[in-house]
Amino acid sequence: MIMTPESRPLLMRANRLLGASLVEANLIKIESLEAANERLLELIATGDYRKSSVLAILAYELQVVHEADVLQHVMDELGVGIVDLRAYDVPEDLRATTDLNACWATWTIPFDHEEGVYFVATAYYLSPAVRTYWEKQLGGPVVWYCSNLEIIADYIEKLEASRAPTPVAPAK
Repeated sequence: MIMTPESRPLLMRANRLLGASLVEANLIKIESLEAANERLLELIATGDYRKSSVLAILAYELQVVHEADVLQHVMDELGVGIVDLRAYDVPEDLRATTDLNACWATWTIPFDHEEGVYFVATAYYLSPAVRTYWEKQLGGPVVWYCSNLEIIADYIEKLEASRAPTPVAPAK
C-alpha cells in the first residue's frame, strides 16, 4: 500500500517516539537510533509503508536489537500480553472499516471488539503516539497486545486482500 500524505505525520511521530522509548529503555544506543532515522527517511521517500519502520531497520538492517527482546521488554516491564494473529479471522465490521494506512503507519491492528472494548495488537506499543492515536480513533476502552512486525504485516496484507475487488469471470 502506498502512503497517503495524511498518514505521513502519524508514521513519523510513531517511529520517532518508538525510537526514543527504545533508547530510554536501554534497548538501543542513541547513535543507532540516529542511523536508523536517516535510513527511515530514505525509505519514507519511496512511499512504501511496509519498509518504513524504525524497528525493522534497527532489528534487521542494523542488527542492534532483537525484535524478540523488545517484545520481551514490553511483556516483562509493562505487563502487556502477546498475540499471534496468523490464524485469527477479523470480524467483518472491523475488516471493512479499519484504516489500513493508519495500521501501516503505526504497525498496529484492531483485531476484535466485544461489548464496546477493542482488542488491538501492535509491534509499536512503546510508542505513546501509537497508543494515543488508536485509543482516540476507536473511542472506547482498548486492551493492548504486542506482536511482531511480520505478524502485523501479514495481518494487514490479509485485510488488504479481503478488500480487493473480486475479478469477474467472463460470460460464456
